[in-house]
Amino acid sequence: MDGSRVELQGQPAVTDGFEGFYAEWRDPIRRALALATGDMVMADEAVDEALTRALDSWDRLKTYDHPEGWVYRVGLNWARGRYRKRRYELLSSIDLDKPGQFDPPDLDVIDAVGALSARLRDVVIARYYLDWPVARVAEALRIPEGTVKSRLARALARLSKTLGESS
Repeated sequence: MDGSRVELQGQPAVTDGFEGFYAEWRDPIRRALALATGDMVMADEAVDEALTRALDSWDRLKTYDHPEGWVYRVGLNWARGRYRKRRYELLSSIDLDKPGQFDPPDLDVIDAVGALSARLRDVVIARYYLDWPVARVAEALRIPEGTVKSRLARALARLSKTLGESS
């Protein structure tokens, strides 16, 4: 490593792999949480909270095959606990004109994904936005792989209908 140190919310700087994990996963998980919650500020708070908890549990988490799934799930659960009423609003506070904040593929797609239920939206975001395989989505969301597949199928059918595309 380059010797740089990472500090989270007053926590002491750490080494032993957390720095690299933080550098690699903070931004992708933050963007995924922004898509899931529809609120960039909430996503920042959720990813910081989840990464703080990851830092506190790093000795255990570093043994996981995919600790980023744990961080995503913790951040998502934290955000939902804070804003249950807003769970159906997607990207309501993200300024799409602000460069570098997030690069949406298509506003119609974003609106269509935002109209999905939270359960369907979660699997779509984890599978297609984070590009995680079905097994990792299942692990992160703590649901069976078959449930991930069926939710993806339902979500894609609804997105196809909403966007007026043929399946």
